[in-house]
Amino acid sequence: MYLELVGLVLGAVIIYVLLKNKQETLKTQDGWWGVGTPLESPEDDSIRPFRVETSHQEIEDLHRRIDQTRSFPALEDGRFHYGFNSHYLQKVVSYWRNEFDWRKQVDKLNRYPHFKTKIEGIDIHYIHAKPKSLPEGTQAVPLMMVHGWPGSFYEFYGILPLLTEPAGSDDIAFEVICPSIPGYGFSEAPHKKGFDSVCAARVFHKLMKRLGFSQFYLQGGDWGWLITTNMAQLEPKIVKGLHVNFAPPAKPGLTMVLSILLGQYFPKLFDFNEHDIKRIFPCMEKLVVDAVKETGYMHIQATKPDTAGRGLNDSPVGLAAYILEKFSTWTDHEFTNLEDGGLVRKFSLDDLLTNVMIYWTSGSIISSMRFYKENFGKGLDQPHSKIPVIVPAGVAVFPNELMHTPKLWVKQKYHKLMTYTLMARGGHFAAMEEPELLAQDIQKFVKIVEKKK
Repeated sequence: MYLELVGLVLGAVIIYVLLKNKQETLKTQDGWWGVGTPLESPEDDSIRPFRVETSHQEIEDLHRRIDQTRSFPALEDGRFHYGFNSHYLQKVVSYWRNEFDWRKQVDKLNRYPHFKTKIEGIDIHYIHAKPKSLPEGTQAVPLMMVHGWPGSFYEFYGILPLLTEPAGSDDIAFEVICPSIPGYGFSEAPHKKGFDSVCAARVFHKLMKRLGFSQFYLQGGDWGWLITTNMAQLEPKIVKGLHVNFAPPAKPGLTMVLSILLGQYFPKLFDFNEHDIKRIFPCMEKLVVDAVKETGYMHIQATKPDTAGRGLNDSPVGLAAYILEKFSTWTDHEFTNLEDGGLVRKFSLDDLLTNVMIYWTSGSIISSMRFYKENFGKGLDQPHSKIPVIVPAGVAVFPNELMHTPKLWVKQKYHKLMTYTLMARGGHFAAMEEPELLAQDIQKFVKIVEKKK
């Protein structure tokens, strides 16, 4: 009887372990996001060249709207604590109106080849940057990089030459595909409800297959982190590796709860370093209060994006304030203490306003905001939140990122973590803010994965 009981217990343990280690994949069904039905407008799978263009009328309309804006005084010593400082906004607007050269920036945008192709009923825009030359007998490694909000494909213009034409003789040369998320920039907005990160992941997989790639690497931050993570969950055999520079904590489990309760007192037990301690504790202030301070926009966009968006869609100055404030506080939270929000400490006004102009000229601010409602409106307990990532993964941890995730927490989601790098400096917009550091970490990660293979 005793041996039978032991056998039953051992059998139950084995079954539990097998079920626990079972490699689940995310499942999804094809969608249709175009106007009407597939029968009314059948899919055209051709790939069409695309160029960013502007006109005198477009610029004239922008200037007229800027000239008609109504200013509002900033609070004394308000700095960026109440949002974008009104006094400094006037300086940005003056530069935008009188010095910013949109035609010159359009030429810069067209330095890389742009394309569009229709997938699931909507036009998907992307740029495809390839090395100019490769050593004989070598091939470029395909890499898709996905942006977030309130960014765009333009975030990657500083890092593209570092990846496609690396300086080191032993470095990998990449060919990089940077799509615009549907509803962002020059990708068509979905015409139907329900387009979330999993739908975007499925569409981008179709894009890569249409381009002829059987395997490739992924990289993302902000929404790009979630979309690329979903891509790895959907088709792990196709994704050779996933690199992210944003990895919010997964659904809390026992390990995470214990580390929050005890990590401050027994840091070595949970492999916490000094940066982990600094960013997590006291946990009520760091994980809750600080998060609430920076997520008011998220609640609006996850509930009533069309209402708030209409004002931004009509006012270029309102749009600039709404977007550029994030490039201040999300780059370094200490920038809230500065009159100019520290905007030009890491970026140029030309680059910042080019990103704003992509939203303005495409009229995509409302559809970009809807992406929050489509994702958060379904609740936080989605199938993809429960499924681990089983492809090789790398995480670049920038010290001023909005949320910090210790290595222990990252490993709860990304089971084949190859690299976890504490970066020397930088914040949320890593590719635009610190392109050299991010490029180096991508190189390090892909080299490790390639050697492993």
